[in-house]
Amino acid sequence: MELDTGTLIKFSAYLGSGIAIGFGAVGAAIGIGYTAGRANEAISSRPEKSPELFKLMLIGQAITESSAIFALVVSLLLLFMNFPEAGILKAPALLGAGISIGFGAFGSGIGSGFPAAEACIGSARQPEASNAILINMLIGSAVSQTPAIFALVVSFMLMFIDFTAPVSPTWAALIGAGVSTGLAAIGSGIGSGMAAGGSCEGISRQPQSVGQVTTAMLVGQAVSQTPSIFGLLVSFILIFKAFPESSSLSAAMALLSAGISMGFGGIGPGIGNGLTAESAVKWIARNLDITADLMRTMLVGQAVAQSTAIYAMVVSLVLIFVV
Repeated sequence: MELDTGTLIKFSAYLGSGIAIGFGAVGAAIGIGYTAGRANEAISSRPEKSPELFKLMLIGQAITESSAIFALVVSLLLLFMNFPEAGILKAPALLGAGISIGFGAFGSGIGSGFPAAEACIGSARQPEASNAILINMLIGSAVSQTPAIFALVVSFMLMFIDFTAPVSPTWAALIGAGVSTGLAAIGSGIGSGMAAGGSCEGISRQPQSVGQVTTAMLVGQAVSQTPSIFGLLVSFILIFKAFPESSSLSAAMALLSAGISMGFGGIGPGIGNGLTAESAVKWIARNLDITADLMRTMLVGQAVAQSTAIYAMVVSLVLIFVV
């Protein structure tokens, strides 16, 4: 079997396509199923509200589904696009594109399921606050999708930029770029969703707390997003930095490892920050008098949890610029 440039590009495109929708569909399916399960619970407690709760479930599921749609778009592009004039670097770029959106959509799919599920339960618990809960769910779910959007941006860049740099070590940088944003987006997507889910629950228990709870949710989600932003930054460096030609395998592995370091290093802090924010918004709703204390505790706790993502980013930058 002859592995010419065209064959390698097709091989990478097909592999990337499978990774994109394969992993991307997992997260959305979990989030959608979790929403439906909680909707059943809500309807069983408030049968007279079944039509409203059913509509709310579908709205939440539609937002959760969007991460899988992002992955599907990339998957189809990788399947059917032709790259007749592309160089050999298009092969690792297309593989990196599939990795980026596959993992990136995974986290956002799961994360978006949390606010949708808690909105169903909350609306059953407090029907008069349904509109406030719906608005909060829509905002929280939208923010939870941003890591998948980061991953989608990186995927498009890898697919549509014409790379003309030296093949080695650039091939490793392009795959590393997909790994960095894709994996880091998992933690941020899940963590942001946890914060939004806690916010919906808090509002349902104390409707008059909607202003303070929504503010705390957005602040907590913003911090939870930072690991995916670190991952995006490392991806941009790996994509746009010009690396001198090198036949050394260690040079290539340094760039690939930079993506791995930031990618895996961003998962834990994203989820950890979400756990902190989820708890904060729930207790702010129950005790508005100590909102400032709870916000301070949340931010300090998130900052400490975030330090591990910073460690991973430092190692990534050392691997890119020093090693």
